[in-house]
Amino acid sequence: MTAEIANQENAGRAHIEHTILRAAEKVFAQYGYRGASLQAIADQAGLPKANILYYMGSKQTLYVRLLNRMMSRWNAVLEDITPESDPGRVLSDFIRTKMVLGQRYPEGSKLFAAEILAGAPFLSDYLAGELREWVASRAAIILEWSRQGKMDEVDPRLLIFLIWSATQHYTEYSAQVTGILGKEMLDNDDVDAICRFLEHVILKGCGIQLSSESRPLSP
Repeated sequence: MTAEIANQENAGRAHIEHTILRAAEKVFAQYGYRGASLQAIADQAGLPKANILYYMGSKQTLYVRLLNRMMSRWNAVLEDITPESDPGRVLSDFIRTKMVLGQRYPEGSKLFAAEILAGAPFLSDYLAGELREWVASRAAIILEWSRQGKMDEVDPRLLIFLIWSATQHYTEYSAQVTGILGKEMLDNDDVDAICRFLEHVILKGCGIQLSSESRPLSP
């Protein structure tokens, strides 16, 4: 019974934290870090302000947690790659995951972009430390794929930058994209077409044989 109660408490905590994080994404994306308040986040979440402080601590702690969560979502597909992995499948999954998450969580994506454009005042240590090491470890595997003849030799760091930025465009500049395409918003067919285009350009540019296999959109 004790274990069951503990599981219920953990599930309840996870639900509340998820509610707070979703509310915070919307508030920070709308007002920025300086303009957002814990009270506004509490109102958006439908919770007392005391709950925000209890579960998340300070506004800065909550903000940084949101940014780190966004990066973890984007890059999760590269976490378990090895020299034996298929670079075509890995890069295709990376492109599709990044595209779909940008459409699914536009507030978080725009929040991250705003932080970077501001000079990354809250993420500078993360970018120069943990993320830099993460990119270096992924880059080493991509270089090994080149040595094995699975793909052309390209700068793997620039390849990662390219995928980040190319997919980010469709979230950050969504008004431009939909305006030019004459649509109110992108649908699943649009996102799939964009993914296929990026796969064609990026994979062929890396000397990777394109697969005719139909790929799902969901990461």
